[in-house]
Amino acid sequence: MENFMIYVAIVGAGAIAGIHADAFSMFPDLCQVKAVCDIYPDKAEQLIQTKHLSQAHAYSSIEDALKEESLDLVSICLPPFSHTDAAILAMEAGCHVLVEKPMANSLEECDRMIETSKRTGRLLSVVCQNRFKTPMKRVYQMLKDGIGGPVTHAIVNSLWWRGENYYDLWWRGLWEKECGGSFTSHSVHHIDLLLWMLGMPDHVTAVMKNVGHPNSQMEDVGIAILEYPTCFAHICTSIVDHGESQEMVFQTKRGRLSIPWQTAASLPLPNGFPQEDHEFENELQKIYQSIPEMELEGHPAQIKNLLMAIRGEEPLMADGTDGRNAIELIMAIYKSSALRQSVSLPISPEDPFYRKDTMIEQMPHFFEKTKSIENFTTSEITLGRDVGK
Repeated sequence: MENFMIYVAIVGAGAIAGIHADAFSMFPDLCQVKAVCDIYPDKAEQLIQTKHLSQAHAYSSIEDALKEESLDLVSICLPPFSHTDAAILAMEAGCHVLVEKPMANSLEECDRMIETSKRTGRLLSVVCQNRFKTPMKRVYQMLKDGIGGPVTHAIVNSLWWRGENYYDLWWRGLWEKECGGSFTSHSVHHIDLLLWMLGMPDHVTAVMKNVGHPNSQMEDVGIAILEYPTCFAHICTSIVDHGESQEMVFQTKRGRLSIPWQTAASLPLPNGFPQEDHEFENELQKIYQSIPEMELEGHPAQIKNLLMAIRGEEPLMADGTDGRNAIELIMAIYKSSALRQSVSLPISPEDPFYRKDTMIEQMPHFFEKTKSIENFTTSEITLGRDVGK
């Protein structure tokens, strides 16, 4: 395909928008940011100045940007409740879309976004930047190749820490706006990775609670048990864990594959107790190291893949279906916790947990939101521990 410049609008000028701006700026031969939109125009202008987006103009709405600029790609960095309308509007206007996690507040919204993508022929990509990291790529490839044999047990510890004031921001802490606590806002990263590596489970059993964030209606800790036909997995979510220790462990028949990487393999003694299988541990290490490191990682890697997919030069590595899968598993987790029973997948359109309004009716309010501010005094964020490094 003939080379062409991809003109980009960043919608939402909060902290994550700066990461998108930095990533787009890495590819000046492929794209150019032409617009930054935010309901607070001064935030849009500040992002333009801070990130040296010299060709960009500030707008107070995506509608204004679409009207005034010739755009090819819209990068959505809005709160979750705004994702669907913005994505559909952009695709209807002829733009491809990159949307931050979580994809949307409900499966119904995800399906409307996917339908619009198919009907308009526009690409829809959901941010899952952790797929684009070397440790994840290596373990994914080893699992795909069946190294070690079938997975028997998987452990996901998605452990984060956020202060009580994290939920003071006006849209956080409300089922209506976020449609989920730590499972949705934080552990969606690890949930996406687990689904990428193992696929969707058949059944889910979950419990959750709010133990440390009294300005939020939603969970800040939880455990979900996932049943697969031939293996078992569980996810622990938390935003009350100091140190933010995170890991994904896949126990195969012959040895352990994990992020962060740590080899282990056992052979049985005559009485069934374990002895270390150093030969297979060394084999695992060699295979892991033989898988090449990624030249780019995280948001830049995913954004470059999207830009190349728009040009028709690469397949899109993370699409709307991937984003939907994570939401479906999260909705099954919430259904199980709310009803205090095991839940079967998939979730049908007739299920109350398919739609936002009927889902919210089922969910507990651990606390009620009593404090709300428009903006924090700082936009600086951290992205947690760099798992796998």
